[in-house]
Amino acid sequence: MRTATATAAAVTTTLLGTAVAAVAAGRYAADVALRPQPGRPLPGSPRLSVHSTAAGRVVLTRSLGSLRPGTYGLDAPGVHAVVGPVLPDAEHGPDTVVRRLLAVTHGSLDPGTRVTLTPQVHLGNPRTALGLDHADVDVPGELGALPAWFVPEARDTWVITVHGLGAGREHPMVVMPFLHRHRLPVLDLAYRGDLGAPASPDGLGHLGESEWRDLDAAIRYALRYGARRVILHGWSTGATMALRAAERSALAGRIAGLVLDSPVFDWHTTLRALAAARHTPAPVLPLAVRAAESRSGLRADHQAPLADPGTLRLPVLIFHGPDDTLAPWEPSRRLAAARPDLVTLHPVRQAGHGAMWNADPAGYEEALRRFLTPLM
Repeated sequence: MRTATATAAAVTTTLLGTAVAAVAAGRYAADVALRPQPGRPLPGSPRLSVHSTAAGRVVLTRSLGSLRPGTYGLDAPGVHAVVGPVLPDAEHGPDTVVRRLLAVTHGSLDPGTRVTLTPQVHLGNPRTALGLDHADVDVPGELGALPAWFVPEARDTWVITVHGLGAGREHPMVVMPFLHRHRLPVLDLAYRGDLGAPASPDGLGHLGESEWRDLDAAIRYALRYGARRVILHGWSTGATMALRAAERSALAGRIAGLVLDSPVFDWHTTLRALAAARHTPAPVLPLAVRAAESRSGLRADHQAPLADPGTLRLPVLIFHGPDDTLAPWEPSRRLAAARPDLVTLHPVRQAGHGAMWNADPAGYEEALRRFLTPLM
């Protein structure tokens, strides 16, 4: 009897220990998934090897990623380059692909270099990267000063750009030349957790749920310094911030429209992908997602942005596509179907998360022109 009791106690102790360890592992994985890490490759970002370079071309490992259409950055420690489309007539081997090499902006693309294909095309600031005059400004936020780049122009409708996961202020520079040509001032914001901006009080990202207040501060700044109305252009969680600002800001009436690139509507899937990308063991993933939802304030009873499409009161342009594994595009499709009077969905295929412009720059900018023209 004593032996059976001792055995049962040992089993119970082991199970409790395993459960405690699993919960602890889940909490750790949740923290890792929610730590802001600008510049760290996102899940699904293709990792490639450089085979060789020549005048105006680079040979890369052949994969679905390296075959994506459009314009991208190539990143590695100490290296950044810009590549254009695949050159279908270039001679290549069965395991390689040849792309147009547009620029090497930092370091050198030596054979054997392991690079990541990234949506970030530009390095530096609007002046050094694009030749656009700009001012370095500080936006007063609730946690402290938020650094931003302001690119002036003639109109009194400003565009406030907000980057998303795995990116920084440099990512939105892909649309700055287009906006500048259309004489729209641009305020490109860094928010809590970014380099040079205040840290989040708990050190974690919240997928836009707290960060939107920094965007609200940017709206106040724009209106204080000459904007009559603003257009919010957000990528990934920056798009979620834009949606939250439109729902919650006291200044929502001054928002003329929203441009949402790869918006995060389904945080459960996004958190799972982020946790998995940080090498969380599969058995712990459900615990990690639940812990991340709790720690970020995204519990099961929490309403997603625009959970009721009937509350939408301003025009929205969404860039999204079926190849986004981090933020599924089904919610974008449902929103567009529910509110065709206000929402335009521009589908982009063969594009990863936050890379809708990269896959089709001309198509992206034409859709943007049609949307913005009546709002200017």
